[in-house]
Amino acid sequence: MTEYSVINDGEGLREACEALSAGTGPVAVDVERASGFRYSQRAYLIQVFRRDAGVFLFDPPPIGDFTPLQRAIGDVEWVLHAASQDLPSLRELALEPPSIFDTELAARLLGHEKVGLGAVVEDTLGIMLAKAHSAADWSTRPLPQAWLEYAALDVVHLIDVYDALVAELAEQGKTDIAAQEFDAVLRRPAKPPREDPWRRLSGLHTVRGRKALAVARALWQAREEYAQQEDVSPGRLVPDRALVVAVRANPTSKQSLAANKDFIGRASRTQLDRWWDAIERGRADTDPPAERASGGDTLPPPRAWADRNPAADARLKAARPRVEELATAIGMPTENLLTPDLLRRVAWAPPAENSADAVGTALAELGARPWQIAYTAQLIAEAFVESVQSEPEAPESDS
Repeated sequence: MTEYSVINDGEGLREACEALSAGTGPVAVDVERASGFRYSQRAYLIQVFRRDAGVFLFDPPPIGDFTPLQRAIGDVEWVLHAASQDLPSLRELALEPPSIFDTELAARLLGHEKVGLGAVVEDTLGIMLAKAHSAADWSTRPLPQAWLEYAALDVVHLIDVYDALVAELAEQGKTDIAAQEFDAVLRRPAKPPREDPWRRLSGLHTVRGRKALAVARALWQAREEYAQQEDVSPGRLVPDRALVVAVRANPTSKQSLAANKDFIGRASRTQLDRWWDAIERGRADTDPPAERASGGDTLPPPRAWADRNPAADARLKAARPRVEELATAIGMPTENLLTPDLLRRVAWAPPAENSADAVGTALAELGARPWQIAYTAQLIAEAFVESVQSEPEAPESDS
């Protein structure tokens, strides 16, 4: 059984931070949330391990202020698995690493077939981790002993995994690649709010007409507001499919909405007034949404390129297999060598000059890292030239 300390008060925090300050080497950090149960992505448990210090499980709600922990570990490298998932929750508590090592991302760059924490621990250390509680409601209090043991195991092996992956990265000549990727994860700004997030309602494609879409939007907004107020995952209040059922049924009264057996969810009847008010508000909307979402800067799907932009289609078809072949040769997934979106964008709107330098500049402006540009810019430029040379000549006129 893994030894660990559960910290849920100021005195325990102070003692734990003293131990962590006196520890050696990088620090392993993990976060447990209540995704699927709560509206927020707040941390409900923070696990920290450092050699010569031990494993500490911090309970954020009663602790509140994590300034002492930031002081204790804020000047050493943090080792996380899938860091992009945990960093937002840590930052909500003003916990900010100076640098990170992401064991999941490192495993991807190294070409590991499976990159979940359990798989990476088994691949590198030969230790099998049980993942029985990964989808648990971590807002539960008190936390069961089995869950705490599981949480401790998530960090206790992470520094040994770090050592193994550091060595493997050096063997494959990917140390600098990994450093650039880790820094990109750490510096990546938060995503802007999605435009028209209500359009992600599952089943919305079955709703026809702008007026019906206005009702769907109003119901989604009402559910979102209540979910945030109660800190409950929206789908646990009323599932997407039930909101769509209510739109398509077009009820004539609150009673007919309540009588619909397919309008389900734990808040479907207790908040009936809320849903009926939303329906009426949607029906009265004088500016209903368009049938289709605005494209924004989204590119057309590649299957449509041959008709809409044949030259771009040729460029993409010439460059994509070359990038895929290179990814295979250097032993990493294609999306890590160069994300498909970046390749599509530079193919759709290439630089005026078809050279490696120009393609590299275009990729940099799109957010590619220096190592990605060094590997792919020349290859893409050559593919673009090839796509032009292979274009069929237009038939001569008989006139």
